[in-house]
Amino acid sequence: MTRARNNVAIIFGLLCFGCASSGIHTGSTNSLAPSALQVYGRYSLNNEQGIELISSAVHFGFSFDGTDCTVSAFIPGKQDHNYLQYELDGEYQERIKISGSSNEPILIKAKRAGRHTVWIYKATEAHTGGIFIQKISGHNLKSLSKPKAPLIEFIGNSITCGAAADASQVPCGKGQYHDQHNAYMAYGPRVARTLGTDFVLSSVSGIGVYRNWNSDSPTMPQVYEKIDFQDRSQKQWNFKLRTPQIVSIALGTNDFSNGDGIKKRLPFDSVAFISNYVQFVELVKSKYPNAYIALLSSPMVNGNSKLTLERCLRAVKEKVDASSTSDKKVAIYFFQPMQAHGCGGHPSVEDHAILAKELVPFFKKLLS
Repeated sequence: MTRARNNVAIIFGLLCFGCASSGIHTGSTNSLAPSALQVYGRYSLNNEQGIELISSAVHFGFSFDGTDCTVSAFIPGKQDHNYLQYELDGEYQERIKISGSSNEPILIKAKRAGRHTVWIYKATEAHTGGIFIQKISGHNLKSLSKPKAPLIEFIGNSITCGAAADASQVPCGKGQYHDQHNAYMAYGPRVARTLGTDFVLSSVSGIGVYRNWNSDSPTMPQVYEKIDFQDRSQKQWNFKLRTPQIVSIALGTNDFSNGDGIKKRLPFDSVAFISNYVQFVELVKSKYPNAYIALLSSPMVNGNSKLTLERCLRAVKEKVDASSTSDKKVAIYFFQPMQAHGCGGHPSVEDHAILAKELVPFFKKLLS
């Protein structure tokens, strides 16, 4: 993993990833409007504010000539902050903090002049808030689209988000919850990069199938159709924009949670879990009738709970397969138990590499 700390200034309220022309080029700079960008993941386009990046690891790419690069972006809240991360010429660089309290620009620099590619990713999840991209400025800009490839949608909780995985900038226990998010390094994007597929993440920290980490609702079945996974949101996501070949669902960790020890928590209800899970799979299948559905267990659920979760997932598969006329039967994968090294018992960046390596053969088989 390559870091480019010396090449990037800290982004605050107005992020300027503009690509300014280097001294080698004498032509004037130009700009790329948000509407010209090909975005992968959940987003919203507003003519006044630009593109709002919403979901974990939602991303877009562009190319430019020269050595320097800028992009205008902002977050609405003056007291808030958020994170982007980026690749330069195919190499991951770093996370960049954006604060709503300042409009200092940022410069991305390549080591040498020439034609360069940049891919910008949202490092945090939808519930952290959106990041607005207003304009890309630079020399000989071109929006990038990916070669046609299968798409995998990864539905899940904080593990799928890459939450609490990266303490390289803010130590565990310090800052705010999203300060350790690193969606780019989560297992889903890693699997996709290894297999050469596209990906989108539909994930929310603390969420479950019939109950959440510390609440009864709203659960993933209740928010999945909302563009930002907020139950009160009025805007629905357009599922026709892209169609995945595989939908991976990794839920259950939070259903088994004991909560915070203060709020009353009833024992795990396998009947409610299976019933809600079956209904959710049917909802997903209604959006993507030709997709393979893959159910993943949890590397964080161990002991008797692990056995119970696996029995429940088998029951979900049996019920969905029995009610479906499709020849694409539900696939299941059970993680090996993991001792996580991230913040708050979550997998670290290094742990996500282990999870991805474990999953690659499973998804490779589904793709073939």
